[in-house]
Amino acid sequence: MLKFDIQRFAVPFRRTSKTKKRMRRTHLKKEVGAITTCAKCGAAIRPHRACTKCGNYKNQEVIKTTEEK
Repeated sequence: MLKFDIQRFAVPFRRTSKTKKRMRRTHLKKEVGAITTCAKCGAAIRPHRACTKCGNYKNQEVIKTTEEK
């Protein structure tokens, strides 16, 4: 005859309410990344990265780009 132990797993004493569950998860939301503008061409870029349109970083050309006509 098999004997099963009912208290084998950890069982919470009370159910977690919706408010407590949501309060615990408040830091899990996604954030929008920072966006700045290029000083030379005004394109939207992420901070501390070279501009993909004109190739400048800190007012110096670091990437050679060709202009489309």
